[in-house]
Amino acid sequence: MDTQPLRLLALAAALALPACQPTQAPARAVASAPTDSELVARGDYLVRIAGCNDCHTPGYMDKLGDVDRSQWLIGNTMGFRGPWGTTYPANLRLKAADMDEATWLTYTGNLHVRPMMPDFAVRAMSEDDRRALYRLIKSLGAPGQPAPTYLPPGQKPTPPYIELVLPPVPAPAAAAPGVAAPVDATAPVVSPQRG
Repeated sequence: MDTQPLRLLALAAALALPACQPTQAPARAVASAPTDSELVARGDYLVRIAGCNDCHTPGYMDKLGDVDRSQWLIGNTMGFRGPWGTTYPANLRLKAADMDEATWLTYTGNLHVRPMMPDFAVRAMSEDDRRALYRLIKSLGAPGQPAPTYLPPGQKPTPPYIELVLPPVPAPAAAAPGVAAPVDATAPVVSPQRG
């Protein structure tokens, strides 16, 4: 008796049987959006480690970070004076007070301000981190008073301020005709005034 057709039929049935069985999709880890309290906690962490409090919270550096949260990010009267004029760390509570979250994310994602603020660091943050900063700032309470306003170059600020005295930029070396002048990589770069 030829069993070949029976073996083929059994093999076909064995192969077809799983296709008839209901299958269950593999479980996928679904990332849930962080809660408001998780975002506030993340923002708290970020302002501590990213140095936001160092400038935007009065006395934070002097007290080695031991400043009550009620004083966080209210701006500072300690100015930074340099070739750009004198700038003051802004009251971030006031800055965020009139912004909704989407406006804040756009503003911080495109942030360009005067020195000493490292705006490039804020632009490099992920959107989730900038959202966490916003949620923290909004959780801190009443906005308070604005920091002193910017003073243009040549106007002497009232103390306290930190003055940054930079060496003069060396004159570019004369280049031979047809040869590009060398670039001095050690010369200080001063950002143009930005709003």
